[in-house]
Amino acid sequence: MIYKKVAKINEEISAIGIGCWNMGGDWDSSEESKSIGVIHAAIDMGVNLFDVAPVYGWGNSEKVLGKALKQDGLRNKVLIASKAGLTWDKPHHTANNLSKESLLKEIDDSLMRLQTDHIDIYQMHWPDPNVPLEETAEALNIMKKAGKIRYVGLSNFAQKDVEKMMEYISVDCQQSLYNMLERNPATYHGIPLDYRTEKEVFPVVKKYGQAFLPYSPLMQGLLAGKFLDGMTISKHDIRNENPKFSGETFKVYQEGARKLKAFADEIGKPMNEMTLNWTRQREEVTSIIGGASSLEQLKHNIHCTEWNLTDEEIAKINEILVPFENMD
Repeated sequence: MIYKKVAKINEEISAIGIGCWNMGGDWDSSEESKSIGVIHAAIDMGVNLFDVAPVYGWGNSEKVLGKALKQDGLRNKVLIASKAGLTWDKPHHTANNLSKESLLKEIDDSLMRLQTDHIDIYQMHWPDPNVPLEETAEALNIMKKAGKIRYVGLSNFAQKDVEKMMEYISVDCQQSLYNMLERNPATYHGIPLDYRTEKEVFPVVKKYGQAFLPYSPLMQGLLAGKFLDGMTISKHDIRNENPKFSGETFKVYQEGARKLKAFADEIGKPMNEMTLNWTRQREEVTSIIGGASSLEQLKHNIHCTEWNLTDEEIAKINEILVPFENMD
């Protein structure tokens, strides 16, 4: 495993992290015993960052991760990056809420589900325009003083708000949508994004020494070589809600993915490894948040740490990616 370190976080963080969304029941691949096996194997292979959120599986992903880490004292070997600010009254019916009252309840609920006394990186999942940043920061400062969280992260925030938040509390980490085909995306699952990752987030991350955790690095499977000939998921899979996976837009992304697959074949590397390598070799990227629903997928993903793309190969990949610099 390769480990990276940033100024804001006094920890070595594995270059490959595990995203736990698919472990909560919303994806076809969800199965608790298999997910726990993947978590244990990932730790054995050197992964020390697990990214989760209450809304993933409506509490179930946190429960699965907590159950897995409860065994053999594994909690002390890893960093948990969970989130807050999305509440729900029933599945798929969420509301943004970064109020002090809600956050102080959310942290305790998450700690209970995760079976731990602290979360290492506590990330505000989405902005809440109805709550002042000062109020959110006040809640986070209370949690830090109580030892319930160690570091603060912001996910999907406009950079002007990131800098504003830093007037009230240290922002140690950012998480944004980022992959080969979504480099400066304007939407995610139809939700408008108030940032452009390469153009806006990267400079701020470098300026302040923040960790950066790109989510959806394999574009929900497309950049791992899935769906090149069409969608193959059940109607229950939450990826059906992604507008980029239908219509003419999907055809454009598919064509880009096919070209990348052809280049991966040309250099004799699996597509998923080439994709993760390209992302890992970006200076601003700290740990790639990727899902793994099987031991085989996990091994293939982690294998990308054992080799590097050459400068020439990266240049050729970037030529393929030119049309996607501002694609959405």
